Amino acid sequence: MSERIRGQIWRDGEKVDGFELSRVSDCLADSDLLVWADLECPTSETMATLADELDLDPFAIEDTTASAERVKTVAYAHHTFLMVYAVVLNDDEPSEAAPATQTSGGQSPAEQAKAFDLHRISVFVKGNALITVRRTADFDIDTVVQRWDDIGGEQYGIGALLHGLLDVVVDGHFDAVQQLDDAMEDLEGLLFDERVAGRALQRQTYDLRKDLVLLRRVVLPMREVIGGIQRRRFENKAPPELDPHFSDLYDHALRAAEWTESLRDMVTTIFETNLSLADARLNTVMKKLTAWAAIIAVPTAITGFYGQNVPYPGYGHTVGFITSAVLIVAIVVGLYFSFRRRDYL
Repeated sequence: MSERIRGQIWRDGEKVDGFELSRVSDCLADSDLLVWADLECPTSETMATLADELDLDPFAIEDTTASAERVKTVAYAHHTFLMVYAVVLNDDEPSEAAPATQTSGGQSPAEQAKAFDLHRISVFVKGNALITVRRTADFDIDTVVQRWDDIGGEQYGIGALLHGLLDVVVDGHFDAVQQLDDAMEDLEGLLFDERVAGRALQRQTYDLRKDLVLLRRVVLPMREVIGGIQRRRFENKAPPELDPHFSDLYDHALRAAEWTESLRDMVTTIFETNLSLADARLNTVMKKLTAWAAIIAVPTAITGFYGQNVPYPGYGHTVGFITSAVLIVAIVVGLYFSFRRRDYL
């Protein structure tokens, strides 16, 4: 994928025409300016140049270029670094013939989710500048830009830009959790459907559980990320206008985390219920097989007895055949209704 760099400069909440990445460092000294730069599929040379120009910590640059990293926020000496994952729902499941490549989130092919895609976003916050770094073009950054325009948050400084970005990310988490919740409700409806093969249901449950595990990795740490941003805002005595917005954002992240935890319990319950139902079906089959085996054993025993080559009462006479036939019918019918009454058949 080719590298793409875009951005925007605001002065007193109004957009300024023209943007160059090299101008970011020049804007840091002007408190009336607000700068956003977005690096899409950046090369190692571009990241090295950016690090030298803005004095970014080498460990933050290493985390940005690493194949996989966890969600986190780190306060370095000269800037703050955030690592978050945006979630984009899949309309169609990937084809089995698709090439085995790594996802934008850094997962191996075996860890890819079926219901959604993870897109890693690295965020550098330094003074009045916000720099976002994305390893792929699959995440629509225009959604974030539109969110900024809708709330008119540029007038509130860097905190408004950061809030708009995290708000879009958390909304994506909610959409993914909702989709998994709907999928679990569908599975619950299939649990007691005798027409659904047990192996197919187990596969669906496993895929759903796998997607939930991947989602929990990126949803649960968002509470600490947003909480850390709130604490730094209080410590730096930032303007209080955005405090209710960040509190609301933290509440959304908390609800998403609690929702994933409840889904984790639910998918475990579905899995265990499926196993219990399979055991119950097996017990039913074994009861029926045992009952029919007992019924079949009766005529086998009687005909075997009357088939002996030794004299016995009724031997060689029609009465012997009639007696054996009556015994077979009477005992078989008696056993059949007895087993039916005990719910064995």
